[in-house]
Amino acid sequence: MASNQNLQPGQFYGEVLRKQQSSGLILSELRHETARKLPRHSHELAYFCLLLNGNYWEQFGPRRITYKPLSVMFHPPGTTHIDEIGPSGGRFFSVEVKPEWMERLRECLGAGNLDSSLHEADLAWLAIRLFREHKQMDACSMLTIEGLVLEMLAIVGRMKNIREHQGPPWFARAMELVNDEFRNNLRVQDIANEIGVHPFHLSRVFRTVHRQTIGEYVQKLRVTYACKQLALPETDLVSVALSAGFADQSHFTRVFKNITGITPGAYKQIASAHR
Repeated sequence: MASNQNLQPGQFYGEVLRKQQSSGLILSELRHETARKLPRHSHELAYFCLLLNGNYWEQFGPRRITYKPLSVMFHPPGTTHIDEIGPSGGRFFSVEVKPEWMERLRECLGAGNLDSSLHEADLAWLAIRLFREHKQMDACSMLTIEGLVLEMLAIVGRMKNIREHQGPPWFARAMELVNDEFRNNLRVQDIANEIGVHPFHLSRVFRTVHRQTIGEYVQKLRVTYACKQLALPETDLVSVALSAGFADQSHFTRVFKNITGITPGAYKQIASAHR
């Protein structure tokens, strides 16, 4: 495709393997076979980009984003960037969102900016489920896809608020403890004792900032860790479950599916097929 500074809906550099559009959404699976640096360009529509496999970087002025496989990022419409494909090439899944979707989002969230940082947890899990529907289209898939995209847009709206409201000064230390010790049997009382606040106060502030309990947050950290392990070759579900902090494989499978919408085995198949 010739160089084009403002790519039109459905247009991408690279080979488009599969594309479908409906209800104001354009879903595209594409690949680059070899290393390549793309020219500076923008996209007319807002879109999510999920890296299925390979190496990929995006440059936004001085800001450089390094993607990992099965990570996803939201791009507001008209965002100018330069892309670089790594030596092993890359496969991508893109979800373009037409203006009517963005208008509905603004009605709910107001005129604030949306979060455009790289995600490996909630947003990535939704994108993977979306990709699975895209690959296995049936009579109900489009309805499911619309619901998943709404959830994804809600996340990029809420994450901006979370980043702007980080809680009181002691909260950073609490988050550090949670993020460091999530694979162990961490208790709210232990965190509260370490930072010198009442457990009830800690729990209330945590829910206010993150819109979930500490326990829910820890489970998501464990599932995120498990996703990274499952994407590696020669890993088995039992060892991943135990290393992530789950009691056993049954507990792991139940929590994983509840959070991501798919089983660990199905996730591993997706990661392996696009490694």
